Order: sequence, then structure tokens, then C-alpha cells
Amino acid sequence: MTYSGQVTVGGPADVHELKDLMITKIAVGPMNNNAYLLRCRVTDEQLLIDAANDAHALLGTIGDDGIASVVTTHRHGDHWQALAEVVAATHARTYAGREDAEGIPVPTDVLVDDGDVIRLGNVELTARHLVGHTPGSIALIYDDPHGHPHVFTGDCLFPGGVGNTRKDPEAFARLIHDVETKIFDVLPDETWVYPGHGDDTSLGAERPHLPEWHARGW
Repeated sequence: MTYSGQVTVGGPADVHELKDLMITKIAVGPMNNNAYLLRCRVTDEQLLIDAANDAHALLGTIGDDGIASVVTTHRHGDHWQALAEVVAATHARTYAGREDAEGIPVPTDVLVDDGDVIRLGNVELTARHLVGHTPGSIALIYDDPHGHPHVFTGDCLFPGGVGNTRKDPEAFARLIHDVETKIFDVLPDETWVYPGHGDDTSLGAERPHLPEWHARGW
């Protein structure tokens, strides 16, 4: 079946099958959070992005193979409600941005800085530090050697705009600067974007709207 990236809370997961990586997207919790289970197709090692809510659903998706690691994209509570339970069940290593780790009530094993590489079997994910939505938000980029890049943006980039900066002009300026220079300026239009809530998008679909985002200030 063709991957659409459209999932609903309580509904089935959607699976994006790449040559070296399998990406399973599931929606959980009252804020319609997306969680992403990544599986290296060579080693079968798994990594979870955002144990957001509903540990039962997440552990069911993870299955008996467990996960080696779980990455929390940022400190906001709707992105870590199930983290403690998932870590207790799987003994996964925890990752989070250095500047956000203190706001996550589960110890972070690995503090992530801009440009750090997180390995999942034979797959490499590059972390980019994006300031503005929170001080330590991170996006993860998978540069598929067989195709176009894929980027997991947390709450920093969505269809239609960057993440919420609470009408703070300085925070908005920081966030749109980081999203432009670290995402749009270095990745092609074909890059697939997996956000922390809602449907997926691509950089090509969003790039023409950057001037209007600047103009409106959010």
C-alpha cells in the first residue's frame, strides 16, 4: 500500500517502506501527537521518536523486538507522556536536545547537540538544533542514499508554517532562521517532512510560502 502519512488516534499506523529504513507512523493522545518507529532493515534495530502518549499503543507497535533507543524531540509534555513507561518496558537508551533535557522528567542518557549523529543499525540520523519553539528542540534528518532526505521536525515545522512561538517576535525570528538555514537551505524540495502533529508535507510544498510566514510573524 502507498504511504500517505495520514493517521488518526485509535486508527492503524501507516508504514513508509524505504530500501534501508522502515518508518511506522502512529497518532496517539488527546493532542493528536505523532510517534515514529524507525527500523533498520538490515539489522532490525528499532528507534522511537517521541513516546508521546498511550504507552500500550506504542509498545504494541514496537512489538517483541523492542527498541534500542528513544529520541524526544523537545521538552513539551505532550511529547513524553509515555516515555517513562516505554523506557521501563524496553530499557531503551534515551536521547534529547541538551538544552531541553532538564525539562523532561525521565533521565536523558545522551545529550544531543547540533550536528550529532544518532545511529540505528546501519542507518544514520543527523540532529539539527532548532531554537524558538523550545530552547533545545531537535530535528532528525535521514539522508537516504537511495533517494531523497527525510526529516522528523517535532513541533518546529508543519504544513503551513513553523511551530508555535507564542507571539514572541524574538522566538519566531530564531525559529524561522534555524528552520531556513538548517533545513530549507541545505535540503532539496523532495525532502519528506514528518511533523510532531498532523499530516506530512515536503519542503517543496512549503518553500514558496516562506515569505508569507516572515510577513505574518508566525
